[in-house]
Amino acid sequence: MDKFVIQGGYPLKGTLPISGSKNAALPLIAAALLADGPVTITNIPLLQDIYTFNKVIEVTGTGLNFDQENRTLTVDPTTMSSYEAPYDQVRKMRASFYMAGALLGAAGYARVSLPGGCAWGPRPVNLHLEGLTALGATIEMDQGYVIAKAPNGRLPGGTFELKPSSVGATVNLILASVRAQNTSVIRNAAMEPDVVNLCENLNRLGARIEGVGTPTLEIEGVDRLSPGEMHNTPDRIETGTFMIAAAMLPGSDLTLTHTAEKDLGSFTETFSRLQTSLEVSPDTIRIRTPDDLPPISVETAIYPGFPTDLQAQWATMMTQANGLSNVTDHIYPDRFSYVPELNRLGADVQRHDNKAVIRGKSTLTGASVMSTDLRASVSLVMAGMAAKGETQVLRVYHLDRGYEGLETKLNSVGAHIRRIAE
Repeated sequence: MDKFVIQGGYPLKGTLPISGSKNAALPLIAAALLADGPVTITNIPLLQDIYTFNKVIEVTGTGLNFDQENRTLTVDPTTMSSYEAPYDQVRKMRASFYMAGALLGAAGYARVSLPGGCAWGPRPVNLHLEGLTALGATIEMDQGYVIAKAPNGRLPGGTFELKPSSVGATVNLILASVRAQNTSVIRNAAMEPDVVNLCENLNRLGARIEGVGTPTLEIEGVDRLSPGEMHNTPDRIETGTFMIAAAMLPGSDLTLTHTAEKDLGSFTETFSRLQTSLEVSPDTIRIRTPDDLPPISVETAIYPGFPTDLQAQWATMMTQANGLSNVTDHIYPDRFSYVPELNRLGADVQRHDNKAVIRGKSTLTGASVMSTDLRASVSLVMAGMAAKGETQVLRVYHLDRGYEGLETKLNSVGAHIRRIAE
């Protein structure tokens, strides 16, 4: 497994383009299975999760053409001959469970393994299955597989309220219902940009989804979706990560391009409290490090609240703030595996249930640390960039799942990171 060797103490200066969103691209790839012909998706990031999901799609016999140079993926469902997503692929990534809704919508039948993914916290799929049942599916369990069937090959449709709101479950129910026989209503639906983008792209192919961007989606089932093109959004979590990294490294002056500030929700407002120099346009953000970082406490919430996918990065930045701050996660309360590793670098972070209490400002010193999930990994990279001396971040394969060429991008704006194969 590869590791990063980081020399700390260098500011970030220059321009970084933001890649396409992983979390938005995966639902689009699944949605392409619902069309009557080839669908081309633009702005696809080169990430391990994309490659993994492509293998899941290929198992069904669906044609794929990934033009990596132009970041486009063409999915041709006309050759689909199997309606199964097997364990050896689905276990690698939780989002593979989108195949349940996609195959149900496309063929009225799905046999999908229970998913895997990051090794933190219980994230059951009960909500997905309850919702699919409400839409008219019959659900059976068979040796770790979910077998979902639609009567007469097509779901009748129905109404379901998500408790709690869930991006993954919302996506699965949308995929299952766009080609249902009747109208379906999803209440307390997730409003994340990933969901909005999915709905807008499906409507472009002929779906009839109303209430896009609100908690209530009304989906009138259609007989077919046309071939065509889908457009992926910029990665708002990559955007937020680089904004935080620039803010915590003294002397930084970083401009992010090809982004979408509107997708950041309340994050931009929270970030502005850091007293950074912040220049924002619809697709460009410039950040210059403040003279002193104030301690700013945050609590995660569903969109447009503070993203759980940025809480580890924020906590890392707060180790460099002057004073006491808290990071509380109401979405995934177990997402604090990075805390003991940050403390190995000299941070003073204490975990109390779903809260991290950070006492800054800490002098971070290089050491070897172990990453355990995607966002924890990038937070340790950021800490290494702020630390004195050399930091080794082990098991960086987590990063390859969600950050395209992270070390290449950061090195292009002044970081000193080497990838070494172990």
